[in-house]
Amino acid sequence: MICKLLSNYKGALINSLTKRYLNNNIACITKIHREVYSRMYYPTTIALPDGSTINVRYHEPRKIIKLPLDLSLLSEDERKARLEKRKPKKKVKITEDLGDSFNAKKYLKYIKK
Repeated sequence: MICKLLSNYKGALINSLTKRYLNNNIACITKIHREVYSRMYYPTTIALPDGSTINVRYHEPRKIIKLPLDLSLLSEDERKARLEKRKPKKKVKITEDLGDSFNAKKYLKYIKK
């Protein structure tokens, strides 16, 4: 009877050591979904529209925050160029030219016998 209890105890001990507690906090794909975060402020980088960056402390765990560009502050040419970049690019159609003008007799003089 004691042997049976010891074997059950060993099995329970091995099972408890090998058991993994998997939950959504282990995955690195998304952020941790909770209403209240454990820390009050997290180190975050803010990227300004001119390309400069500022290190701040933010209330949510974010790595970087990119601020939008104000189009009203740009000149007319820069505004048109920015709006042109936002439009989808037109696909280039490639047509194959099957009219081959290769003549092998032209290169016979380069072949050594």
